Amino acid sequence: MKTAVNRANNKYQPTTVAWRFYVVIAIVVAIYGTLMARTAYIQIIEPDMLKEQGDNRSIRTATNTVQRGSIVDRNGDELAISVPVETVYADPKIIIENNALAMTDHWQALADVLDQDVKKLLSLIGTNPRKRFVYVQRQVSPAMANYIRQLKIPGIYLEKESKRFYPAGEISAHVVGFTNVDDKGIEGIERVYDQLLTGTDGAKRFRKDAKGRKIEILSVEESTKPNNITLSIDQRIQALAYKELKGAVKAFKASSGSVVVTNVRTGEILAMVNSPSYNPNNRRNTAIHRFRNRAITDIYEPGSTMKPLTMLSALEFGSVESSTIINTHPGWMRLGGRRVDDPINRGKLSLTDILVTSSNMGTTKLALSVPKAFLLDKFFDAGFGENTGTGLVGESSGMMHDRQRWSQYELATLSWGYGLAITPLQLARFYSTLGNNGVKQPLTIIKKGTELTAELQDEPVQVFSENYSREVVNMLESVVNEHVGKAKVAGYRVGGKTGTSIKAFAGGYGNDYVGLFAGLAPISNPELAIVVVINEPGGDLYHGGDIAAPVFSRVMKGALQLLNIEPDQVTHTVNKKNKAKEKDNV
Repeated sequence: MKTAVNRANNKYQPTTVAWRFYVVIAIVVAIYGTLMARTAYIQIIEPDMLKEQGDNRSIRTATNTVQRGSIVDRNGDELAISVPVETVYADPKIIIENNALAMTDHWQALADVLDQDVKKLLSLIGTNPRKRFVYVQRQVSPAMANYIRQLKIPGIYLEKESKRFYPAGEISAHVVGFTNVDDKGIEGIERVYDQLLTGTDGAKRFRKDAKGRKIEILSVEESTKPNNITLSIDQRIQALAYKELKGAVKAFKASSGSVVVTNVRTGEILAMVNSPSYNPNNRRNTAIHRFRNRAITDIYEPGSTMKPLTMLSALEFGSVESSTIINTHPGWMRLGGRRVDDPINRGKLSLTDILVTSSNMGTTKLALSVPKAFLLDKFFDAGFGENTGTGLVGESSGMMHDRQRWSQYELATLSWGYGLAITPLQLARFYSTLGNNGVKQPLTIIKKGTELTAELQDEPVQVFSENYSREVVNMLESVVNEHVGKAKVAGYRVGGKTGTSIKAFAGGYGNDYVGLFAGLAPISNPELAIVVVINEPGGDLYHGGDIAAPVFSRVMKGALQLLNIEPDQVTHTVNKKNKAKEKDNV
């Protein structure tokens, strides 16, 4: 009986292998091990990932945007300012999730206000469905932004920006320059002083809770204000010079032209204009060559405008005196087998007559009367072959050769303005030096007395004798009075010199001309120097006295009046009237 019971117990005793139990235990251990490994990985190896994701959900940054500084002329008139605009951008993911592409009328309205093709606009969104940011259009006006905001297209947003605006337009375009769509200076003053004009945006980082409330300020970065730039330019003179130049370029069918006006005493540039110009507010389809500031980049052989420098060199060396008479008979000579001549045999000429008649023979004899090294040094002292000190991007130092060997013929041509090439600004500095009693000032486009001008390294240098500089200036007055009547300014004593040069090309000279006039006023105490260049006139007139001198006269007259400079010319008519009054009184 007992045996049967034991057999029955053995029959119903669990015989299942324990491996199932161990499998369950192993699975549980594996799960906990995985969780622990994942926890260790997150906490020890890469703890920043979840923290970053959490910060993305709770940390926000409020930006205090700083607009670009203004550029103003010497009288405070605005030449470049920043105006508030908005940028339209899209979040393609939001647009797709909200099925916003089905709002065809809204998209058509958006395309119309932005002057875009609706198909291209939709393809821009459709081809980037996973992107979170796509520019639709930069810098739209506030009115357009309000209209777009009222369309309420899901995924279309607006962001505040600033846009550069140039009130003076094409008149001051080459001086002021312009910025790109990201407000970075590209040309002119905008580029030279880009860092000063650009301030630093401020930012405040804070943490918010689930309801969007600020619960912790993490950091604060204060904004730095941009600097405003005050130019030496007088916008009144700038506008006058541009008007006269543009009219002359058109009237004489010239390819281009430049005018530079400088303050003789301070070296400040009061006007610098070029034609053709461009509209910096709308540069679409503008040829790249129009962006070039020709007054500082383009170089020309200055022709007879260099003869006063040759005269000054001979006086300073002592090979001639003010009363010296130069015999130019028979009106021509040969130097190294090449001919130098005047249109006619002028015979014996005084130094003043040499400038008045613009005698190549007389100037050549003056040049050959001084040592070669002395003559070349005077050209370098005048500032040819070096920058003028403005710091403007793209300024050319011209072409003035510093070689050992010069033939007599080369020295002769140099004396009347061939064999070197200079910019209109360099020529203006030379005539400013003459008017400043031989003191060469570094030119500046920034108004004197500001913090920026204190950084100028070059100091004024006495490069020519004061007495001889005054003598040459008085000779230039005779040039205007006796030979270049079109350069006269009523009520003022004016001096200057014409120049007409044939344009060179590789291998020789062509058929195109450059007409120049450079001068000073008032001669009793020079205040202004003006240089006018008319490049490649297309009509029958091409001499500097015919095409450049009238522009000089009108610009000089207007500038003297705008600056309230007292007339220094006593006319014979006034004297006669005074004498008549005296007789009546007697």
